[in-house]
Amino acid sequence: MSTDSASSPSRKEKREARAAKAAAELEALRKKQARKSILTVAAVVAAIAVIVGGLVLFSLNRSTDGEIAAPEAGSSEHGLVIGPDDAPHKVVIYEDFLCPYCGEFENASREDLAELAADGKVQVDYRPFVLLDRFGPYSELATSAFAVVQEEAGSEVAKKFHDLLFENQPSESGPFPEAADLVDLAVEAGAEESAVKDRIESLDGKAWADAATKAAADDGVSGTPIILLDGEQFQDGNSFDDIAANLVEQIS
Repeated sequence: MSTDSASSPSRKEKREARAAKAAAELEALRKKQARKSILTVAAVVAAIAVIVGGLVLFSLNRSTDGEIAAPEAGSSEHGLVIGPDDAPHKVVIYEDFLCPYCGEFENASREDLAELAADGKVQVDYRPFVLLDRFGPYSELATSAFAVVQEEAGSEVAKKFHDLLFENQPSESGPFPEAADLVDLAVEAGAEESAVKDRIESLDGKAWADAATKAAADDGVSGTPIILLDGEQFQDGNSFDDIAANLVEQIS
């Protein structure tokens, strides 16, 4: 039997081929692991950025340029008051209807503050104003509509409208409700459509919104929500859920 040594690989060639294949597989594995490491690092960096960004935004929305010198609850011309004048505690809340942190605090505190106000333990003064107009016209529209509803339908309906605005709060990036949508919420709160429709749609409460915004600035407010308990800024907590819980505990 004859063999053709020219067409059959030698042992050396086979060893070299196996070595080359192993080297190629090792290099492919190394590159795969490197890509995985890069993606892991990127994911960690992104997560840290989100956390830090959230803390920065949280801090900015609570920040002020100096001391708050706000009128006592119940004494401002630009607020909505619940609870009796002789309550042992007074709470003032500066807010913007578009502010997501205001929404968080509102959701966490609304029911407890309403119950405590009804029990005579606290008087709460909600003071909406226009802070986030850089995101579009919604803050001004909502604050103006609130002023119209309060004037036309009274404080009880205005409080329900206030709550509905937060329950239906849009994102800062939109899309934003239009005036007709706010008319629907006002009617749902108990206002007469004929009394508020034209005024909301024509931004008839803008003068009140402008005055409330100026008053907030004059009081030293530059962020939202700003919560005052008995005249002192209340910031006890690392989240607005914490702040709401600690506030309720203080006045219960």
